[in-house]
Amino acid sequence: MLPKLTENKQEITAKTLESASYALLLLPQSKTLPEMPGSAELKAAMKRRDLKVDALAKSPVAVQLPGGTLAVYAMLKADASTFETHEQVRKALALLMAEHPKTLTLAVIGDAAFSARAAEAAVYTALVNAVPLPARKSKADVPVKSVQLFGHKSTDGFTHARALAEGNLLARSLTVQGPDELTPGAYRKRIKALAKQYGWSVEEFAFDKLKKMGAGAFCAVAQGSPAKDAAIVRIRWDGGRGKGKGSKTVAFVGKGICFDTGGHNLKPAKYMQGMHEDMNGSAVVLGILAAASKMKLPVALDGWVALAENHISPQAYRQNEVITALNGTTIEVVHTDAEGRMVLADTLTLAAKGKPGLIADFATLTGSMHYALGSRMSGLFASSSALAHHASRAATASGERIVVFPYPGDYDSSLDSTVADVKQCSMEGEADHILATRFLSRFVGDTPWLHMDLSGHNCKGGLGAVMSDANGFGVAWGMALLQGLQG
Repeated sequence: MLPKLTENKQEITAKTLESASYALLLLPQSKTLPEMPGSAELKAAMKRRDLKVDALAKSPVAVQLPGGTLAVYAMLKADASTFETHEQVRKALALLMAEHPKTLTLAVIGDAAFSARAAEAAVYTALVNAVPLPARKSKADVPVKSVQLFGHKSTDGFTHARALAEGNLLARSLTVQGPDELTPGAYRKRIKALAKQYGWSVEEFAFDKLKKMGAGAFCAVAQGSPAKDAAIVRIRWDGGRGKGKGSKTVAFVGKGICFDTGGHNLKPAKYMQGMHEDMNGSAVVLGILAAASKMKLPVALDGWVALAENHISPQAYRQNEVITALNGTTIEVVHTDAEGRMVLADTLTLAAKGKPGLIADFATLTGSMHYALGSRMSGLFASSSALAHHASRAATASGERIVVFPYPGDYDSSLDSTVADVKQCSMEGEADHILATRFLSRFVGDTPWLHMDLSGHNCKGGLGAVMSDANGFGVAWGMALLQGLQG
C-alpha cells in the first residue's frame, strides 16, 4: 500500500523543516542559492567540500540541520530529460532512504512551471520507492507511512504518479518472488485476486485445454514440469471505455517463465542465478493493467500472460523435435533454452485472433540484447515506422529509454529449416535478438506490433526513479504509449 500523500502550495518554512526528520528540497539549476530554510548550513557544507552552487545539479548534498533534520538539497536542470530528472531525484532521495524513514518531507522551490515538473518527479520517486519489496528476512524493512509536499498543489492529487507507482510496485513485487513462491499455479491465483481488486475479467487456458487446441509451442515448454500448472491467462480491462466509442483493443502480451533451467540445454549456475525473474514480462503487463485501471483510462485492454516453467525432466522437450504451433507453423527445436519465443508464439497467436488494434509484448528474451545495450535501456522492434515513433515518444515521456532495432526479412535465412517451416533459433547465436523477432513476427499476422526485449529489467543500483535492482521497466513506458495513442 502506498503511503499517504499530503500537499501544500505554500513554500516550506524553517519551522516546518525543523519539525521534519527527513527532507528533500529541489531547486532549479542556478549559480546562486535562493533564500530558503537551511541555506546557511548548506552553504557551509558546500564551502567545506569546495563545491560551487551549481554542483548541486550533478550531485545532491546532505546536510544535518541543528534540530536533527537530515535535509538533502538538489538542483534540476531546465533542459533535463525525464530520465535525467528521475535519476537526479532518485540519487537525492537515496541519501534519505538509507535511514529507512517512516515519513518524508518534499519541497520544491521555484516558479510555477518548475515546481509542477519537480513535484511530479519528486512524488513519483518517493512513492515508487516507499514500499519495500517482498523478502523473507527475519526483520522486515519499514515502509514510508506518509509523504508531505510543499511548494506545489496538484489539480488531481497526483493521480498519474500514484497509478504509475502502484503499477511499478506490483511488477517489481511479482518479479522478485522466488520460484518456490511464484509457481505458475500460485501466479494464477494471484492474478485472480488482482482481478477482484481492479475489476478485471480473467480467462484461463490451462495446459490440457491448450494441448487439445493444438498450442504445441507452449505445451512443448510446459510439459517438462511435473506440476502441469502452466497456463496462458487472458486478463481484460474494459471499465474505462464506453461501449459506443468504437476504439480497438490494445493487447499486451508477457512472457511468464517462473523459472528457467534451460531444459535439456541446462544453464550453468552462473546463468541460472536469477532465473525466477524470467517472468518479468508478464509482471510488466499486469503493472500496466493495474496503472491503467487505477487511472480509469478510456481504452479497452487485453493482457495475455504465458505462465510456465522450463524444467529439465524426462518429459521435457528436446533438440531436433518438430513442434506444431497453434497457428499451424511447424518449428524445429534447436535449443531448449530458447523457450521464451516458444511460449510467446502461441500466446501472440491467441492475442492476434481477437483482432486488437495493437499488440505490444514484453519479454526477458535474449542475452544478445543485453550484450548490445547493457542493463540501462531495453531494445524495441516495431512493425511500422509510425509505431516506432510512438514508442520512442513514449520512452522520452516516461523516462524509460529504448533503442529501436530493425528486423529485415533477409535475416530469415538463418532460420531456414530442412524439416520444418522455421527453426526456433540459430546455434550460432549471432543477432539472436533480431532472429527472435523474425521468429515471433510469424505469429502476429497483420496486426500492428511492438516487441520489447527487456534488457533493462534489472540494473544494479537502480535505474531512473527506481532504487531497487529490479526496476519494473516497461510499466511507465506502456502507460505513456497508451496516453500517446489516445492523444
